[in-house]
Amino acid sequence: MKTARVNRSQTIINAFASVGLLLAAFGCQGIGVGDPCIPEDEYRTSFGGYSPDEVNVESRSFQCETRVCLVNKFQGRVSCPYGQDNGKGGCKTPDEVEDINVPVSAQLKDRRPNDAVYCSCRCDSPPGTGRGNAPYCECPEGFSCENLIDNIGLGNKQLAGAYCVRNGTNVESDALNGPRCNAAQKNCEQ
Repeated sequence: MKTARVNRSQTIINAFASVGLLLAAFGCQGIGVGDPCIPEDEYRTSFGGYSPDEVNVESRSFQCETRVCLVNKFQGRVSCPYGQDNGKGGCKTPDEVEDINVPVSAQLKDRRPNDAVYCSCRCDSPPGTGRGNAPYCECPEGFSCENLIDNIGLGNKQLAGAYCVRNGTNVESDALNGPRCNAAQKNCEQ
């Protein structure tokens, strides 16, 4: 009888240890920060793309475990690296169902989606506002918590604050005027 209890106890301990290891493994990687995403704006045929002097936070993204798709100083559309000059030229919605009917800027060669458009999470409140009881995340390795959106009293104040940003990619927007992706040169093939 005593042996059966030890074996049963050992089995229960092993089971809890296995579950703990599983949770620990997912805890480090499971938040989804850095996963690629395509913002919902890109499913609209009249959307001409983003500008490198703006930050956009999509707070209800079903593509991201974090529910946040961050567009940080990115030019153009994720789904159309080479853009189009007029309302015609090959840009389609990400599901490739509809043609885009407006001009779209080409992406910047040195500011591709991997550096500027990905799943993120809010890691702090705006400077000087206090953290309150809002939920914040911890940025995983390779990311830093950087203030991107100031609370200026307009829009959703819960979006203001800092987000996890890939290390070394949060550059000033005036530095983002380099060469564009060029279809003839195929310099932005993915």
